Amino acid sequence: MAFNFESEAFENGGVIPKKYGYKHGNISPSLKINKIPENTISLALIMDDPDAMGAVGKIWVHWVVWNIDPKNSKFEENLVPVGSMEGKTDFGKTGYGGPAPPDKEHTYIFKLYALDKKLDVSKNSTKMEIELAMKNHILSESILEGRYAP
Repeated sequence: MAFNFESEAFENGGVIPKKYGYKHGNISPSLKINKIPENTISLALIMDDPDAMGAVGKIWVHWVVWNIDPKNSKFEENLVPVGSMEGKTDFGKTGYGGPAPPDKEHTYIFKLYALDKKLDVSKNSTKMEIELAMKNHILSESILEGRYAP
């Protein structure tokens, strides 16, 4: 098995339960990371909604987390690993912003990156700033997808 991650809350490609939705509790799901590459210094996670492009004209960013210690291979429900940083979402807030499709069922993509360094970016950084800081430092990446309907 290669570098990947999973959630106890939903299967890859499955339905994300309502309590994780922005308007229904806004609780971040638990995540378990497997087979972290040997030379990983930190991990980064980005959750977004590419289906929002049709509804709001852009990929909507729901969660940005970085400088996750690879020894912390689990996100407990509604918590981020100690020492990690959270960035600003397209809701204009820092931290998790759960699924909130305005029109129909959307697919949400959680992307996890194994990095060869810690990211030197400020708290409340955006997805774009994190992606720029990660450039040329990604050892491996993995994707977990979930579906959510309004």
